[in-house]
Amino acid sequence: MADDLAVRATGVGKTYGRLPVLHDVHLAVPAGTVVGLLGPNGAGKTTMIRILATLIRPDTGEATVAGHDVVRSAHRVRRAISLTGQYAAVDELLTGRENLLMMGRLNHLPRAEAGRRTADLLDRFELADGADRRVKTFSGGMRRKLDLAVSLIGRPSVLFLDEPTTGLDPRSRQTMWAGIA
Repeated sequence: MADDLAVRATGVGKTYGRLPVLHDVHLAVPAGTVVGLLGPNGAGKTTMIRILATLIRPDTGEATVAGHDVVRSAHRVRRAISLTGQYAAVDELLTGRENLLMMGRLNHLPRAEAGRRTADLLDRFELADGADRRVKTFSGGMRRKLDLAVSLIGRPSVLFLDEPTTGLDPRSRQTMWAGIA
Protein backbone atom coordinates (compact mmCIF):
# COMPACT_ATOMS: atom_id res chain seq x y z
CA MET A 1 0.00 0.00 0.00
CA ALA A 2 1.22 3.47 -0.82
CA ASP A 3 3.09 5.03 2.08
CA ASP A 4 2.01 2.09 4.29
CA LEU A 5 -1.37 3.74 4.76
CA ALA A 6 -4.47 1.58 4.60
CA VAL A 7 -6.67 4.67 4.45
CA ARG A 8 -5.90 8.27 3.58
CA ALA A 9 -8.50 11.02 3.40
CA THR A 10 -7.79 14.68 2.74
CA GLY A 11 -10.46 17.35 2.97
CA VAL A 12 -13.37 14.94 2.48
CA GLY A 13 -16.80 16.53 2.57
CA LYS A 14 -20.34 15.41 1.85
CA THR A 15 -23.59 17.35 1.78
CA TYR A 16 -27.11 16.06 1.32
CA GLY A 17 -29.13 18.91 -0.10
CA ARG A 18 -28.37 21.80 2.24
CA LEU A 19 -27.33 19.52 5.11
CA PRO A 20 -23.55 19.24 5.51
CA VAL A 21 -22.76 15.77 6.86
CA LEU A 22 -18.96 15.80 6.56
CA HIS A 23 -16.71 18.82 6.38
CA ASP A 24 -12.95 18.74 5.72
CA VAL A 25 -12.28 15.26 7.17
CA HIS A 26 -8.65 14.14 7.25
CA LEU A 27 -7.55 10.59 8.07
CA ALA A 28 -4.26 8.75 7.89
CA VAL A 29 -4.61 5.12 8.99
CA PRO A 30 -1.45 2.99 8.91
CA ALA A 31 -1.73 -0.54 7.54
CA GLY A 32 -2.15 -3.18 10.23
CA THR A 33 -3.92 -0.97 12.74
CA VAL A 34 -7.39 -0.93 14.18
CA VAL A 35 -9.02 2.50 14.19
CA GLY A 36 -12.44 3.57 15.37
CA LEU A 37 -14.46 6.56 14.22
CA LEU A 38 -16.20 7.90 17.27
CA GLY A 39 -18.91 10.50 17.53
CA PRO A 40 -22.56 11.00 18.35
CA ASN A 41 -25.41 9.86 16.14
CA GLY A 42 -25.51 11.98 13.00
CA ALA A 43 -21.81 12.87 13.13
CA GLY A 44 -21.16 11.31 9.71
CA LYS A 45 -19.35 8.12 10.71
CA THR A 46 -21.41 5.86 8.45
CA THR A 47 -21.22 8.41 5.62
CA MET A 48 -17.42 8.38 5.88
CA ILE A 49 -17.35 4.58 5.80
CA ARG A 50 -19.67 4.56 2.80
CA ILE A 51 -17.33 6.96 0.98
CA LEU A 52 -14.28 4.86 1.81
CA ALA A 53 -16.10 1.70 0.69
CA THR A 54 -17.04 3.41 -2.63
CA LEU A 55 -20.79 3.24 -1.96
CA ILE A 56 -21.12 7.02 -2.30
CA ARG A 57 -18.84 9.71 -3.72
CA PRO A 58 -17.41 12.55 -1.69
CA ASP A 59 -18.43 16.05 -2.75
CA THR A 60 -15.02 17.44 -1.84
CA GLY A 61 -11.58 16.11 -1.05
CA GLU A 62 -9.81 12.91 -1.92
CA ALA A 63 -9.54 9.48 -0.34
CA THR A 64 -7.53 6.35 -0.99
CA VAL A 65 -7.98 2.86 0.42
CA ALA A 66 -5.29 0.23 0.03
CA GLY A 67 -3.48 2.71 -2.21
CA HIS A 68 -6.42 3.15 -4.62
CA ASP A 69 -8.48 6.29 -5.17
CA VAL A 70 -12.08 5.71 -4.05
CA VAL A 71 -13.48 7.58 -7.08
CA ARG A 72 -11.06 6.86 -9.92
CA SER A 73 -10.26 3.24 -8.93
CA ALA A 74 -13.40 2.17 -7.09
CA HIS A 75 -13.24 -1.35 -8.54
CA ARG A 76 -9.74 -1.85 -7.11
CA VAL A 77 -10.84 -0.54 -3.74
CA ARG A 78 -13.76 -3.00 -3.73
CA ARG A 79 -11.40 -5.91 -4.41
CA ALA A 80 -9.22 -4.93 -1.45
CA ILE A 81 -11.89 -4.35 1.20
CA SER A 82 -14.70 -5.97 3.07
CA LEU A 83 -17.57 -4.07 4.64
CA THR A 84 -19.88 -5.18 7.40
CA GLY A 85 -22.78 -2.84 7.95
CA GLN A 86 -24.80 -2.12 11.06
CA TYR A 87 -27.13 -5.07 10.50
CA ALA A 88 -26.37 -8.68 9.61
CA ALA A 89 -26.64 -9.36 5.88
CA VAL A 90 -26.54 -13.14 5.54
CA ASP A 91 -28.81 -15.53 3.65
CA GLU A 92 -31.32 -16.89 6.16
CA LEU A 93 -32.22 -19.88 3.96
CA LEU A 94 -28.66 -21.19 3.95
CA THR A 95 -26.77 -22.69 6.86
CA GLY A 96 -23.95 -20.80 8.50
CA ARG A 97 -21.44 -23.06 6.79
CA GLU A 98 -23.12 -22.58 3.40
CA ASN A 99 -23.03 -18.78 3.80
CA LEU A 100 -19.29 -18.85 4.46
CA LEU A 101 -18.54 -21.32 1.66
CA MET A 102 -20.60 -19.30 -0.81
CA MET A 103 -18.81 -16.07 0.11
CA GLY A 104 -15.46 -17.82 -0.08
CA ARG A 105 -16.20 -18.94 -3.62
CA LEU A 106 -17.52 -15.47 -4.54
CA ASN A 107 -14.17 -14.15 -3.30
CA HIS A 108 -12.49 -16.53 -5.80
CA LEU A 109 -11.01 -18.79 -3.14
CA PRO A 110 -10.27 -22.32 -4.38
CA ARG A 111 -12.81 -24.82 -3.01
CA ALA A 112 -10.34 -26.39 -0.54
CA GLU A 113 -9.19 -23.02 0.80
CA ALA A 114 -12.80 -21.85 1.15
CA GLY A 115 -13.46 -24.99 3.20
CA ARG A 116 -10.45 -24.39 5.45
CA ARG A 117 -11.31 -20.71 5.95
CA THR A 118 -14.92 -21.64 6.71
CA ALA A 119 -13.90 -24.16 9.37
CA ASP A 120 -11.43 -21.71 10.90
CA LEU A 121 -13.94 -18.84 11.05
CA LEU A 122 -16.72 -21.04 12.44
CA ASP A 123 -14.36 -22.03 15.26
CA ARG A 124 -12.98 -18.53 15.81
CA PHE A 125 -16.46 -17.02 16.13
CA GLU A 126 -17.79 -19.92 18.22
CA LEU A 127 -20.32 -20.93 15.56
CA ALA A 128 -19.17 -24.51 14.88
CA ASP A 129 -21.97 -26.14 16.90
CA GLY A 130 -24.67 -24.40 14.85
CA ALA A 131 -22.82 -24.35 11.52
CA ASP A 132 -25.20 -26.72 9.78
CA ARG A 133 -28.42 -25.07 10.93
CA ARG A 134 -30.27 -22.63 8.71
CA VAL A 135 -29.43 -19.05 9.64
CA LYS A 136 -33.13 -18.26 10.14
CA THR A 137 -32.87 -20.38 13.33
CA PHE A 138 -29.88 -18.39 14.66
CA SER A 139 -30.16 -15.89 17.48
CA GLY A 140 -29.45 -12.25 16.66
CA GLY A 141 -25.98 -12.53 18.17
CA MET A 142 -25.18 -15.65 16.15
CA ARG A 143 -26.29 -13.89 12.95
CA ARG A 144 -24.08 -10.94 13.77
CA LYS A 145 -21.07 -13.17 14.43
CA LEU A 146 -21.68 -15.00 11.15
CA ASP A 147 -21.90 -11.67 9.32
CA LEU A 148 -18.52 -10.67 10.78
CA ALA A 149 -17.02 -14.05 9.87
CA VAL A 150 -18.28 -13.65 6.29
CA SER A 151 -16.51 -10.29 6.08
CA LEU A 152 -13.19 -11.99 6.87
CA ILE A 153 -13.44 -14.99 4.55
CA GLY A 154 -11.50 -13.35 1.71
CA ARG A 155 -8.73 -11.95 3.93
CA PRO A 156 -9.35 -8.32 2.92
CA SER A 157 -6.54 -5.78 3.07
CA VAL A 158 -8.91 -3.32 4.76
CA LEU A 159 -11.97 -4.21 6.79
CA PHE A 160 -14.67 -1.62 7.47
CA LEU A 161 -17.02 -2.35 10.34
CA ASP A 162 -19.98 -0.06 10.91
CA GLU A 163 -21.10 -0.51 14.53
CA PRO A 164 -19.78 -4.08 14.61
CA THR A 165 -20.93 -4.95 18.13
CA THR A 166 -24.59 -4.05 17.59
CA GLY A 167 -26.69 -6.94 18.91
CA LEU A 168 -23.83 -8.77 20.61
CA ASP A 169 -23.68 -9.77 24.26
CA PRO A 170 -20.51 -8.80 26.21
CA ARG A 171 -18.80 -12.19 25.70
CA SER A 172 -19.52 -12.17 21.97
CA ARG A 173 -18.16 -8.63 21.74
CA GLN A 174 -14.87 -9.80 23.23
CA THR A 175 -14.76 -12.74 20.81
CA MET A 176 -15.47 -10.43 17.89
CA TRP A 177 -12.70 -8.00 18.82
CA ALA A 178 -10.26 -10.89 19.34
CA GLY A 179 -11.16 -12.15 15.87
CA ILE A 180 -10.50 -8.76 14.30
CA ALA A 181 -7.23 -7.90 16.07
